[in-house]
Amino acid sequence: MSLRARSRRLAAAVAASATLAGLGLALPAQAQADSPVNYVALGDSYSAGSGVLPLDLSAPLECARSSLNYPHDLAAEAGLNLTDVTCGGAQTKDFAGTQYPGVAPQLDALDANTGLVTMTIGGNDSGVFIDAILACGSAGVVTLGFGHPCQTLYGSSFDNTIDNSTYPALVSALNAVRAKAPNARVAIVGYPWIVPSQAVPGCFVKMPIASGDIPYLRDLEAHLNSAVQRAAAATGAGYVDMSAASDGHDACQPIGTRWIEPVLFGTNYVPVHPNALGEAAMAGQAADTLGLN
Repeated sequence: MSLRARSRRLAAAVAASATLAGLGLALPAQAQADSPVNYVALGDSYSAGSGVLPLDLSAPLECARSSLNYPHDLAAEAGLNLTDVTCGGAQTKDFAGTQYPGVAPQLDALDANTGLVTMTIGGNDSGVFIDAILACGSAGVVTLGFGHPCQTLYGSSFDNTIDNSTYPALVSALNAVRAKAPNARVAIVGYPWIVPSQAVPGCFVKMPIASGDIPYLRDLEAHLNSAVQRAAAATGAGYVDMSAASDGHDACQPIGTRWIEPVLFGTNYVPVHPNALGEAAMAGQAADTLGLN
């Protein structure tokens, strides 16, 4: 089955659980009928599809951008004119700054002719997401998967960083997008679930996180997505909610079910990131929220 066909089927499957987070988010019918909408994709590795082959050869190698990321899927499904500047490792500061030598600020891709902007961003700010995964993985190995050592060590520190640093950075970034693309619809796509709500048998081999820290990490991701959603509401952007759609498709699930690849024994060269199914599902959820399917 082609990726395009698989993307259509995934979009239909997740439509029933979609949340229409912005009632005014649907693209104007005339714009869709008359000419392709100029669509600019911003964001981090979850937007770039880092780890999914084949690579987008038009992108800087440092960005690890896939030609099967959700912006490419969404543009193909909806007939959009895509400019993709997503880049693995991006933080909100890289919207206005140079992430790598020779890589232009992502905001440079926007102008008054931009009709649609999507992004997934915030998880790399202040190192919260990656630091939490690494910290909890290291702590879990030490305790052989028992207890909740990561929660004991770090408590609310990651949550505090999200509230005090990530949320205001998201608001600033979204306001900057609006200033550069005043005529565009703007949507920020939330992060799909990385871990289940509770520990499941056999997961420790793939995700070496102590059983008691699985709900701790799940709550942390929920907190991050809540900050993303609040920032979207505060700036008039739409929010594409992945929580219901991705439930049961976390990194602990088997191949063919999971949308996120685990730390060990995964199929992506970048672990703890969406696979091709996950990127297609994000495209389907975005299409449903945007009214493009």
